[in-house]
Amino acid sequence: MTSFNPAALPERRKLTIFAIMAFGQFMALLDIQIVAASLNSIQAGLSAGPDEIAWVQTAYLMAEIVMIPLAAFLSQAISTRWLFAASAALFTLSSLLCGLAWDIESMIAFRALQGFVGGAMVPLVFATGFAMFEGPKRAAVPAILGMVSTLAPTLGPSLGGVISDALDWRWLFFLNVVPGLAITILLPILGKVDEAQPAMLRRIDWLHVASLAVFLGALQYVLEEGTRHEWFQDPAVATAAWLSFVAAVVFFERTFFSSMPVLKLTPFRRPTFAMACVLNFVIGFGLYAATYLTPVYLGRVRDFSSLQIGGTVFVTGVAMMITAPIAARLSTKVDGRYVITVGFLMFAAALWMFSWVTPNWGFGELFWPQVMRGLAMLLCIVPAVGMALNGVAPAELRYASGLFNLMRNLGGAVGIALVNTWLGDFTRAHASSLSAGLGERPDRAAEMLAGLARNAQALTSDAAQALQIAQAQMGAVVVRQALTLAFADTYRLMAWLFLAALLIVPFAKPAPAGGPPPSDH
Repeated sequence: MTSFNPAALPERRKLTIFAIMAFGQFMALLDIQIVAASLNSIQAGLSAGPDEIAWVQTAYLMAEIVMIPLAAFLSQAISTRWLFAASAALFTLSSLLCGLAWDIESMIAFRALQGFVGGAMVPLVFATGFAMFEGPKRAAVPAILGMVSTLAPTLGPSLGGVISDALDWRWLFFLNVVPGLAITILLPILGKVDEAQPAMLRRIDWLHVASLAVFLGALQYVLEEGTRHEWFQDPAVATAAWLSFVAAVVFFERTFFSSMPVLKLTPFRRPTFAMACVLNFVIGFGLYAATYLTPVYLGRVRDFSSLQIGGTVFVTGVAMMITAPIAARLSTKVDGRYVITVGFLMFAAALWMFSWVTPNWGFGELFWPQVMRGLAMLLCIVPAVGMALNGVAPAELRYASGLFNLMRNLGGAVGIALVNTWLGDFTRAHASSLSAGLGERPDRAAEMLAGLARNAQALTSDAAQALQIAQAQMGAVVVRQALTLAFADTYRLMAWLFLAALLIVPFAKPAPAGGPPPSDH
């Protein structure tokens, strides 16, 4: 460790540095989901196919998940200040390029660059916040960053829907230019928060870097694309899975035996850190999967527009902001295990409330489940951050932050992949069951078909055509009902996952909040 002590910086400067870095993290996390409600607009604007447009999300996530664990090594080599400033500059440039994209191929390339450089900003602010502050201010760091980490992806679809409807989808990316430039200029002016060690770059283990990139990037590809392509029946998904496995073997070998590993797993020697990472994996699962499911339900079942979806899901973000000061206060007064238990129980209850969904739910019916989920989220993430990073030695703080944030993103990737698989499987099962039920009651089915045919006669005088329209409408009703039941089953399974995670909470004894970290010796 160097002799530079970031905690000795003037208080106002520390608060300004932290606020700027937290805003940079907010931008990077917001851009994960800001395109979620606007993919149809982007697809039309770039004349892309339905399979191609999915890569606007996948490319960003694949690149970001590779950078998050690399940020610890790079920040030691070139310093936190210059890595964060460079990341902000490149994030701004790549955002501008995304807004200027001329076809889907250019968009995918620029989104990958945006995700990669933005990923460096995510873990750095956690480590810097814990290094700069002591006492009550450090205890508030998990609450502030917890709100940023959860609020940004939650607000993404809402903000994206509003921008796309009011302006144009390209403004989803142009929005980053001014704040990105401000961060790039201001952070270097404010001064350093640690020392650079450029000699580390001359001894870097490039095989370790390559294996980490292939391991995580290919794994993210498998999770994102597997649900769309029947998993390992698709040659590309099977090849990516094999590459990820081989790269993982090489990565772990280099992690334990390299003289200069780019990622250290030593924080996992603390049982509380390991358990906090498991809990953060579950939190990521719930955060990203639930944020993904609600717009999908509103789009596929209710046929809502981007603006309508955004206006419906913003409730969760408002509830999070209400909980932030409560979570911050509790984190300094109450054992984190009690707080996270309440949070997980509330999140499970919110998911169970979602499981009563019907084909006609809208803003009113979704209001309280979304409020409950928003209130629960920070009660989950704030104590988890404290468990993970309180008591970590300064030399390991960057690596612990990277690993902790990586687990949340992996949880999100696994969550979205699993809920997509569950939705498909449950929809097919319910459609088959509903069809069989209609077959067992042919009189009811015939009565329903006849009623739809009469309604269709208002559109056409041809009886045969009216019957075809009625049959299509009846099929659509069955599919809509089956899909709604599949959403209900998926939410119920997620609720059980949160309840199961509570089994490890009693064993995750947190370090004292707000105290100075132990020495390296």
